[in-house]
Amino acid sequence: MPRAVRIGICGLGTVGSGTLNVLARNGREVAARCGRALVIEQIGARRDNPNCDTSQLSVTRDIFDVASNPSVDILVELIGGTTVAKELVRTAIENGKHIVTANKALIAEHGNELFELAAQHGVTIAYEAAVAGGIPIIKSLREGLVGNQVQWLAGIINGTGNYILTEMREKGRSFDQALAQAQALGYAEADPTFDVEGIDAAHKLVIMASLAFAMPLAFDKVYTEGISRICSEDIRYAEELGYRIKHLGIARRTDKGVELRVHPTLIPERRLIANVNGVMNAVLVEGDAVGPTLYYGAGAGDEATASAVIADIVDVARTLEAKPEQRVPAAGVALAEQGGTQVLPEEDVITSYYLRIAAHDKPGVMSQVATICSDQGISIEALIQHEPVAAEALVPVVILTSRADEASLRLAVSQIETLDTVEGEVVRIRVESLG
Repeated sequence: MPRAVRIGICGLGTVGSGTLNVLARNGREVAARCGRALVIEQIGARRDNPNCDTSQLSVTRDIFDVASNPSVDILVELIGGTTVAKELVRTAIENGKHIVTANKALIAEHGNELFELAAQHGVTIAYEAAVAGGIPIIKSLREGLVGNQVQWLAGIINGTGNYILTEMREKGRSFDQALAQAQALGYAEADPTFDVEGIDAAHKLVIMASLAFAMPLAFDKVYTEGISRICSEDIRYAEELGYRIKHLGIARRTDKGVELRVHPTLIPERRLIANVNGVMNAVLVEGDAVGPTLYYGAGAGDEATASAVIADIVDVARTLEAKPEQRVPAAGVALAEQGGTQVLPEEDVITSYYLRIAAHDKPGVMSQVATICSDQGISIEALIQHEPVAAEALVPVVILTSRADEASLRLAVSQIETLDTVEGEVVRIRVESLG
């Protein structure tokens, strides 16, 4: 058997402890599949974790000791964040170490730079665990679907947001109530901004899009919208129209460029991805040869994410002695082969829309709304209008529009909001058929 591969793990949080536990339990099987033994050479962690046993391992409180340890072949970065983590990874690469990371923010925001540095030093960066936990979506995009031109992909890639929307739909909770429940169960952080405002999903989307379309990472160009403004009424009206509201990351190839967007979306309830509930994740990918493929599973958690970390360790270990050009590139293609793909401005994106309008119960309201939409080339495809519950009460008017570009829709909405018969802002949510 070839020599053992020596691993340094930095970070003993949820994923770090999970990785140690899975390797301790399944180490024999993993080594057999890898073709060589995997040895934990050193652990860098500020504190011990009672959820894993490190009594027989070398532990340092200085993670940079691991990055400079000449015995370490693969550094596993599980500390999170983008500042210290970036410095740690750079140091490890400059010391000739391969990198395995679960850090989506690091890859999404600094991956272009780090991939270039890794190429210069003849090492690789593996990051399966950075997107969708234990779902092997990175390997699928980078290798399994290599014979396809990916047309588009759409994913429920944040379990916290999906749990909140599921609670709102199934139990009639408000957003605030569902968020509080998610926090009580440990699904949401005390500060949930990254999850509920779409930043976490945007990190993951840009990584998948880079692989799908052989383009540089472009996190700063992702249109990002969260779920904090979704109301129970919208979920109820969507169901009445035959849709579910899901928070999606969507990347789509068009003649004018690639769409990169994260936002709440109405999806027909018959679609498989519309029925992914709770904290689960799912990614739907459409290839020109294979057609639609769906990847479903746990998007977070200690051992689910550890599964992806260990898969990356094995992939790197299998090609440790290979020449750099013989390994699968971190970016899916050699950096020189990445195209300068244009990201489509959000105002040029074309979708259908759900609009909810708070109107006075007076004649002619719908005629005015229809005229404004028509002037922008937008048709009304479906309509819900219930009777007011009391005299002088506002009437909720819900419409589904035909496909329109964002710029035209915005103009129509701004004009509707100026009508004397309309109160407040018009709620708008994009609609996707995903088929």
